[in-house]
This record gives sequence, structure tokens and C-alpha cells, in this order.
Amino acid sequence: MSSSDTVLALGLMSGTSRDGIDAALITTDGERRLECGPALTRSFTPEFRQRLAGVMGGKAPEGTIAEVERELTLLHAEAVEALLAASGTRREAVGLIGFHGQTILHQPERRRTWQIGDGALLAEATGIDVVNDFRSNDVAEGGQGAPLVPLYHAAMVGGLARPLAVLNIGGVANLTWIGPGTGDGPDGGDRLVAFDTGPGNALLDDWALRHTGLPMDRDGALARAGRVDEAVLEVLLAHPYFAQKGPKSLDRDAFPPDVVDALAPADGAATLVAFTAAAVARSVALLPEPPRRWLVAGGGRRNPAIMAELDARLGVPVAAVEEIGWDGDAIEAQAFAYLAVRSLKGLPLTLPTTTGAPRPLSGGRLSHRPAARRAAGARS
Repeated sequence: MSSSDTVLALGLMSGTSRDGIDAALITTDGERRLECGPALTRSFTPEFRQRLAGVMGGKAPEGTIAEVERELTLLHAEAVEALLAASGTRREAVGLIGFHGQTILHQPERRRTWQIGDGALLAEATGIDVVNDFRSNDVAEGGQGAPLVPLYHAAMVGGLARPLAVLNIGGVANLTWIGPGTGDGPDGGDRLVAFDTGPGNALLDDWALRHTGLPMDRDGALARAGRVDEAVLEVLLAHPYFAQKGPKSLDRDAFPPDVVDALAPADGAATLVAFTAAAVARSVALLPEPPRRWLVAGGGRRNPAIMAELDARLGVPVAAVEEIGWDGDAIEAQAFAYLAVRSLKGLPLTLPTTTGAPRPLSGGRLSHRPAARRAAGARS
């Protein structure tokens, strides 16, 4: 494959919110040529979410983790089939799947990261080549292994005025700062800085489930009914993570949830929303220049309480990515399709300024579909 070849790739993402699978199709050369196609989301059942929660931290019995991994992989295969059917896309037209899997442990300071998801099983189930295990090489080389979306963000922003920040609010929140300058981006023109800012939706989702029985604070209703406890917020913001310089990354459960336990349900939700937004605001001091605007992706953009708090604390325009024509539900799935193509071509997935890697690094593991495996064996 030449560097200029484009590929129809399908990306799959199951994020730290543990709510379901996003699937998206893009056509790309893994650099600046990019055309976004159809996408969909399939939610996990409450029962599977519970099983998935049970393997977080990687401390469950090996057999249990293997069972959940298999179930997770086959659910991703179902998402692939659903997207192909809904979009009328022929299986043979899809050159590659980018399969993020589910992070159950992320400790880059110990050079450990673990995304469950069986690439070979997914290739067998779908009949399409699969790239997975995107983070391990970066972490093994001393990088944070996250965030992985910055190069895709840089490919997407086109002629928008710099500097700007793309903020993804999933279970954890992360930003990509894109500025004019020194040649980190896919075409050598952008300067990129990226890191996890702090909590996203995870603490709020867990709080809402505990107090309302719902897996999220839908429309920010609970948070908007409460008041921020400033003393508790200061305790949360005293976490040593916020004193670290980037690049840096977080595990979903890095922040102890018991700090808000004494608060009423609405006040606890309001305080956790403020925690997410205040952590983002603190991140500005770590950037080369303050962004002129913030574009928000991920589930957090759907929470009016989070968006209002960001607007109040950042002091510059804050908008959901739909304002510039992006699909905020599909961006991460699109990104892993894009990164799969980069992996296939041996292009970098991470940079020193995005993960702290010692140099630009490629990564990912390729699993061939069964017919391709047989053909490869016949040629050897």
C-alpha cells in the first residue's frame, strides 16, 4: 500500500463511560485526506455494564476477564454488522477495522495499560482485518498511552483559527490544543499538545446511578437542582494530578469518590460538574497559549450543566462540535478508524507532545481475517 492510498475503514470505540459502542466509517489515507461516513451507537445492557464494571482494575479472576472480553468482542462484531446493514456498505469494501477495546487498567507510570478485546476473534467474526492494541507500544516506550485522538483532531480542523482546543468529555476528559507552528501535525503545519484534564462523566455517572438509579444525570437535571460545595471542590482540586505538567493521563477511577459522600444528591452532582469544568479551566495554564475557542465532543457535551459551567469558567466561546459540522458521538470511533490506517502504513500514532513518548511512535496489532490468513500461509 502506498502512502497516498485511501482506505474505507471502520472504527469502534467503547469508552470509559462504559455505556456502549460507537461505530463509524471513514475513508482516509491516514493523513489529511478524510471523508466521514455513516455512524451509529449501540448501548450496553445494564447487565453487561455490571459485568464490565466487575473487571475494572484487572483484579477479577482470569476466567471472568476472558469471558467478559469474549462477550465484549462479539458485541463489537454485532455493531459492525449493524453499521454495514444500516449504511448499505458491502463487507468487501471495508479494508480495515480499528478496534479500541475497553480499558480496564491504565497505569502508565508503571508502564501498564490493558484494553480487553480480542482482535483475532473480531476479524474472524466479521471477515475484516482488524487493528487493535493501540496503546501498548507507547506505554512500553515510556509514554502515557493517552490521549490517542490528537492527530485525528488535527486532521479534522482544517482552516479553523488557531489556537483552539478540542475537549472530549467521556468518562475521563481530555484535550487537544492545536496551534500554528512547529510541525507536529499530520501535514507538518500544526503544533499539538494533549493530555487528560481530569474527570469527565465517570464520577457524575456513578453518583447519579447511586442516588437516582439512572446511569447518568440526564440533561444535568440533578446537578442543576443543587449548589456547588466550594470547600469540597477545593479538596477535589487539591489532588496531586493537577500539579503535574503534561503530557499526562488518568485511569477512570483515579479520583476517590468518597469526598462528596456527605453531600445531598443534587449538591453532590453540582459539585462534581464543577470539578470537571474547574479541572479543564486549570489546564489552560499548561498550554502554550490560551485557546481562542473550545470545541466539545463526547457525552459531556449533552449535559447542559457541564456546558454552562465550562462557559462560565473558560471565558471564551465554548460549543459542541456540531456547531462546525462534526458528529460528536462518532469522533472517537472515527479516530480509531483513522489510527488503524496510520498503523497499517507505519505512521506515528503518538507524539512527544501528546503522550510524552520519547519520539513519534506507531503502534497497534494487525489481525487478518481468516481468508487473508490462509492466503498469507499459502504464500509463505
